[in-house]
Amino acid sequence: MASLGASFVQIRFDDILFYENCGGGSFGSVYRARWLSQDKEVAVKKLLKIEKEAEILSVLSHRNIIQFYGAILEAPNYGIVTDYASGGSQFDYLSSAESEDISMKQIMTWAMDIAKGMHYLHAEAPFTVIHRDLKSRNVVLTADAVPKICDFGASKFHSHTTHMSLVGTFPWMAPEVIQSLPVSETCDTYSYGVVLWEMLTREVPFKGLEGLQVAWLVVEKNERLTIPSSCPASFACLMRSCWVTEPKDRPLFKHILSTLESMWSDSHLPEECNTFLHNKAEWSRCEIEATLERLKRLERDLSTKEQELKERERRLKMWERKLIEQSNIPVSLHMCFSILIFKYTTSTHLKQLSTQGKSSPYKLCCSVS
Repeated sequence: MASLGASFVQIRFDDILFYENCGGGSFGSVYRARWLSQDKEVAVKKLLKIEKEAEILSVLSHRNIIQFYGAILEAPNYGIVTDYASGGSQFDYLSSAESEDISMKQIMTWAMDIAKGMHYLHAEAPFTVIHRDLKSRNVVLTADAVPKICDFGASKFHSHTTHMSLVGTFPWMAPEVIQSLPVSETCDTYSYGVVLWEMLTREVPFKGLEGLQVAWLVVEKNERLTIPSSCPASFACLMRSCWVTEPKDRPLFKHILSTLESMWSDSHLPEECNTFLHNKAEWSRCEIEATLERLKRLERDLSTKEQELKERERRLKMWERKLIEQSNIPVSLHMCFSILIFKYTTSTHLKQLSTQGKSSPYKLCCSVS
């Protein structure tokens, strides 16, 4: 993409008084600080180098996007200076005891605001921006609890052939992002569905599973987060539509906003939603935790099968060496014979896994031909 020629305020490093570290973003740590010459409390993201993030932020202006003030360009003290959101991240709020009193009104307000911010990025900003790392940790709250989308370190200006490297956080990542395939704006739609799930359940997505385990479950097994059976149908339907495997079948944010507006007018939804929220102890234990245990067992079973396959390969190599030592047959013939045997045994083993409804987690990056 051609340079945007974006200009922004260059802030001197010695004009910033740093306070405590308040978290990590994409490719850098974030600090609460004071911009001395402006007597303003700010957030500073320290970076090893300035790349696209400052250029992207410099062209954005929306109530639900973090405000950008400028950048520090003095090597090696590079940094991005933005507004400081004193309410902390949405993730921290949802993990706190305070969130136990969250209401349907608050969830709907945040859902609308985040969707408005994302719609701006995709359709109203000077250039279409794909965030690629939308998650509750990258939504910060002002003192008045207004959500602001932040951390554009993984973001890209969009082109019709946008091809993404593997960035982001697996539980929030769309299948095409996990596989480093070309992406569109709807990879952010998938992530938005996970953020909505976080607000409704106040749980950590795929809690207790490693990132690569989540990647395998999402891509190979087509698993998605558990939506409790008592979740209001309109919310459940919206989340499922966000998590459709085919990117073009996911809703754009203008459609998500339209859906949320219709939900606002449903007079029965507040009571239904608040009852769901207050009964978390029941559905969290019976449904979400039960599903997580099932997924962990599935992964353990597959890990055992993978170890068995590796052991077969090890024994085959030992047998091959012994055969070579004990005979005068040319080594090249031994190698061909061994490869044929290994392919046959491996193919048979994988077919057995397939008939059990299982596939190898290593299929994400390799296969046996």
